[in-house]
Amino acid sequence: MENFPVVDMKKLDGEERAATMGLIKEACENWGFLELVNHGISPELMDEVERMTKEHYKQCMEQRFKEMVEKKGLDKVESELDDVDWESTFFLRHLPVSNIADIPDLDDSYRKVMKEFAKDLEKLAEELLDLLCENLGLEKGYLKRVFYGSNGPTFGTKVSNYPPCPKPELIKGLRAHTDAGGIILLFQDDKVSGLQLLKDDQWIDVPPMKHSIVINLGDQLEVITNGKYKSVMHRVIAQPDGNRMSLASFYNPGSDALIYPAPELVEKEEEKNQLYPKFVFEDYMKLYAGFKFQAKEPRFEAMKAMESTVNLGPIATV
Repeated sequence: MENFPVVDMKKLDGEERAATMGLIKEACENWGFLELVNHGISPELMDEVERMTKEHYKQCMEQRFKEMVEKKGLDKVESELDDVDWESTFFLRHLPVSNIADIPDLDDSYRKVMKEFAKDLEKLAEELLDLLCENLGLEKGYLKRVFYGSNGPTFGTKVSNYPPCPKPELIKGLRAHTDAGGIILLFQDDKVSGLQLLKDDQWIDVPPMKHSIVINLGDQLEVITNGKYKSVMHRVIAQPDGNRMSLASFYNPGSDALIYPAPELVEKEEEKNQLYPKFVFEDYMKLYAGFKFQAKEPRFEAMKAMESTVNLGPIATV
């Protein structure tokens, strides 16, 4: 089995830049996932985020989760469940407007740390989008401009904990899906594993590594690259021991951003065939909400059917 692609971002600044860009390109084309080390986010900040997230779960979420499990009888199931996930979550929105001040049960120090972490992740996401532009042969800033819409990108963090599960063979931590959005930046537990991606019809573990950020590509990047890069099915396996922390941050297009294959990429192809539809991101998200745990192809087909109602305008500039 090939090694999971791990990219040392420090090497982008030296003589190994070309090889590192090649590794990023290969990961985007063949995996849809990569793991970043030396990405510029301070290990001390990441340690603080982890400590506070785990404390918050213990103090505010754990009892609620246990009560939900008991109420639904999830600890006593006898057959496989395909309509529930073994996870405890809440969602922080950062852009266009933060909701961190409105989330109950967060103390001020946790709010402050999460805001700082989100700022660093936003910067890393935009740096990555420009690296993808470079590899694709697109003008620097192209992806950021497409994502911008009229009010800037949408950006938020799903804070999840996956507690020990008594029936991991019958309940998934999170059912298999592709991500709807743009680029996803994951800070995951380095001791308790569980995340897997589907490659060549096999489920492959995404290795937990201390202070790494796991990147995966969402459906929108598949559309914009006209299929050169693909979003990939992934899932979380519930574990019998250990509580797995996961902070997945979604850097997505703005709700009114118009998404369609980059004309420059379509022109480069022999057939010059635009394989994907154009649509408004918010319309795609409405469709995705009902079909998240199903194959992405019918979603693209449904958007194609709606395409005639969308007028293609110029890309907004920042």
